[in-house]
Amino acid sequence: MSKNIICYGKVNIGKGTIVQDNVILGNHDDGVVAIGENSLIRSGAVIYSDVKIGRNFRTGHNVLVRENTEIGNDVLLGTNSVIDGHCKIGNNVSIQTNAYITAHTIIEDDVFLGPCSVTTNDKYMAYGSNLKGITIKKGAKIGANSTILPGIIIGEGSIIGAGAVITRDVAEGDAVTGNPARSMRPATGDED
Repeated sequence: MSKNIICYGKVNIGKGTIVQDNVILGNHDDGVVAIGENSLIRSGAVIYSDVKIGRNFRTGHNVLVRENTEIGNDVLLGTNSVIDGHCKIGNNVSIQTNAYITAHTIIEDDVFLGPCSVTTNDKYMAYGSNLKGITIKKGAKIGANSTILPGIIIGEGSIIGAGAVITRDVAEGDAVTGNPARSMRPATGDED
């Protein structure tokens, strides 16, 4: 039996879901947290109020999901990763260890984000001024340690190489790498 689970507000946990020790669900008494069936919330997770999560959601340890976030079905959120609120994440998304998803980000279905990938939403580092999240379109793959600047759109099926710094939109099916990232060639989907 799990210990030290703290719940604030209304918490709806789907059938077959496991919540491990030292988890906090909700952050205010009038909020709602909804977690779908057959999910696994590992120890140390914090999920704020006004979060809706689909079925078969899995976390690593010590993840954070902030308020007003919607997460689809079959999503993996790796250890120490942060979803920083007001985000929408589609189905079949894999967000690996230590990833940071900034507020106001949209991630469509079938996306992969490698370990330590980072999104940003503030071009001038002046907290709260003109925040603009990014959009990652369906089937895109983001390599480890990549950084995506505010307002960028990552095109459907595109590939971002490890360590890339994305300073402008990436076209559908393109493969980019470098700092700043440049197109290598159109992505074919047959990469090894």
